[in-house]
Formats: sequence, structure tokens, C-alpha cells
Amino acid sequence: MNLVIDIGNTLTKYAVFHGRKIIFDESSTSNLFLSKVKELFEQYPKINRALIASVASLDGNELDVVSLFCKVHLLSNDSKVPFKNSYATPKTLGTDRIALATAAFYQNPRGNTLVIDAGTCITYDMVNDVGEYVGGAISPGVQMRYRAMHEMTNALPLLQPEEILDFIGNSTKTSMHSGVINGVSLEIDGVINQYNLRFQDLTVILTGGDSHFFANRLKNTIFANSKFLLEGLNYLLEYNKR
Repeated sequence: MNLVIDIGNTLTKYAVFHGRKIIFDESSTSNLFLSKVKELFEQYPKINRALIASVASLDGNELDVVSLFCKVHLLSNDSKVPFKNSYATPKTLGTDRIALATAAFYQNPRGNTLVIDAGTCITYDMVNDVGEYVGGAISPGVQMRYRAMHEMTNALPLLQPEEILDFIGNSTKTSMHSGVINGVSLEIDGVINQYNLRFQDLTVILTGGDSHFFANRLKNTIFANSKFLLEGLNYLLEYNKR
């Protein structure tokens, strides 16, 4: 069994794999890391390999804790990847984007795949039909847009994301919701249209914590997969065992 741990900007995600099948996944705040790891190894004693990915620098404690139970691979820009990396600055490519590109490479071999991750930031990552990662884009995420409107103005409130009934807001709050949710939907559709013009038979994967706001709003055909990043981490763990 494999354990993959994704330490994000707001939450830490844990997933246990038996082969390529997820048999457990859960998220928690970072302060619960030690108790969650102990609980997982008690529940799944057959875990013999683990991978840790983090978008921020680690203080080493996380790696030390998991190393008490099994061999651990810390995902970095020096880790082996199955795709050809044509990013101009590969040392700056985030581990989350490496995992998403890996999942795209394995799950749509010999196909053009655009992965859109609607998380803290919205990332766009493209793997072409010859297994080459060519790059993409990074855009402010949903929460970031709400926070920017509140913190960079004197009057706008700090809102939590909500579904919108109409793209025309009839109050300050509904106008803000429309600006974020409708605006991001149009952005994503526009980006997909650009990629469709360049890449034939494009497959689009939508993932990330805020993806549910957009899965049914997009005009383009997409495949929603909330576990796509975790699956990519498991592929990377298997690939780096060799």
C-alpha cells in the first residue's frame, strides 16, 4: 500500500492507495499532522511507502514523522517524472503541477490533455500527445479574488463563495459573487477555447477544491475528477520506486 500526503496552502490531504485504487482519503488542518499519520498507520499497517508533496517549504518534522513508519519520498523538482518537461524554468515548477501533469500523462496517453486545478490559485497545465509538458498558466483562485476585493477597498465585505442564480447581481454582495463565480467561469471557458484552437482532440480535466462551482457552468466539455492530483502523486511514488 502507498500513502500520499499533499500539504497545501490551507489543508493537508492524505490518501491511501492499494495499487491504483484509492481506499482512503481525507483532509485536515496542518496542526493535526502527527495524530493523522499515526491513525493512518494504525488503520493501514500494510503501508510500506509514502510520498510527501508540499507547495511550501517543510521544517523537516513532517518527513521525520512519516519516516518512523516507512520509506518516504519527498517530491521535489529533482524527482523523476515520466513526461518530457519542456518548462523553461523547471526548478520553479510546483509539486502540485508536477503531480497533475503526471496524472494527465498516465490517464490520457498519446492524447492532448489540459488540467485545470481550481484551488488557492487556478492553474492550467498542458501535456501534449507526445508526452511533453509544455506549461500553462496561473491565475488567482476564488478565495483570493474575494479577499482581494475586501482588502484592497474600503467598503466591500469579505464574502464566502456562493452559487449564483443570475450573472446580473442586484446588490453589492450578489454583484461580487457574480464577478468572481461568473468571471472565473468565463475565464476557464476562454482558456479552454484558446487551447482547443492549438491542440486537436483536447481532453480537459477539472479538479481542485473549488471545481464544484464551475463543473456545471462551463460551456466546454470537461471531465471532473476531484482526486486527480492525489492520483498523480501515487503515480509519482510508483515511478520513483524504481
